[in-house]
Amino acid sequence: MPLHHSSGRWRLGLSLALVTTSLWGVLPIALKIALQAADVYTVTWFRFLGSFLLLTVYLAGRGGLPTWQKLRSARLELLATATLFLAINYLFYLVGLNFTSPTNSQVIIQLAPVFFGVGALTIFRERYTLRQWLGMATLSLGLSLFFNDQLEALTSAPGQYLLGSGLLVLAALVWAVYALAQKQLLQQLPSSAIMWVIYGGSALLFTPPASPEQLIALTPLQWGMLIFSALNTFIAYGAFAEALDHWEASRVSAVLSLTPIITLVSVAAGSWLYADWIEAEQITAIGLVGAVLVVMGSLSVALGRSEETRPAIKSASSR
Repeated sequence: MPLHHSSGRWRLGLSLALVTTSLWGVLPIALKIALQAADVYTVTWFRFLGSFLLLTVYLAGRGGLPTWQKLRSARLELLATATLFLAINYLFYLVGLNFTSPTNSQVIIQLAPVFFGVGALTIFRERYTLRQWLGMATLSLGLSLFFNDQLEALTSAPGQYLLGSGLLVLAALVWAVYALAQKQLLQQLPSSAIMWVIYGGSALLFTPPASPEQLIALTPLQWGMLIFSALNTFIAYGAFAEALDHWEASRVSAVLSLTPIITLVSVAAGSWLYADWIEAEQITAIGLVGAVLVVMGSLSVALGRSEETRPAIKSASSR
């Protein structure tokens, strides 16, 4: 089976990955507020349904709605895998977030880009240079330092907190499976068609357990956060899918490692603006050093170029 190769437009891939990282960084705050008035099934259903409707309108306006003939050209088992595993990821992530905190959720969900990066190196035969491996080591050290306080708190956490953290680990694993399937599907379908099927299929999966009547009781702030979460899904996953089409998956995963830093900054800003809704997180000097190392390591992995990758990129961009 031929494997997907990136287009070689790495600047576009980097920009799209940064858009995804920024949106995912602020997402836990919006979800935490929305979950105060609606259950995880309803919130997830609304996010997928909203994204599906937005993408349908966008594609219909451009005359680009995928046809059954086009969808049949793809490997349907991969399409089903991507849909099911992303739906499971959303469910596990929301339950884990509901039981823990925004920063803790980003601590553990960072296993997702790690799993994804390792899978990309293995399945898609992507390669790291010595500089990139050093960058990965720096990134790993930075994450360890940055999450030191949260990991220490986790060891003495109550049972519900531990259960939520365990679900977040599972969410990271199933997300990596989804992302690898998505990467390979780009060999046969445009990213918009893939996401259209995933959004629609996932919305159908969550329709039976959803309780739309819960949305009536939402406050204006909660409605705003719920709508933002749907827009976030639509834009962030669209940008992520496009980034995979233009850049190596292992490098995209390195950029995604910056997400928890954005979350920490967002929590600090949110707790200042909405102290009654968002609890401030604490970070030590060691954590700040770790944050700097995460940035340095991510940039080293993502931006490192080598003679090994140029021939593959050139051939891919000439197709």
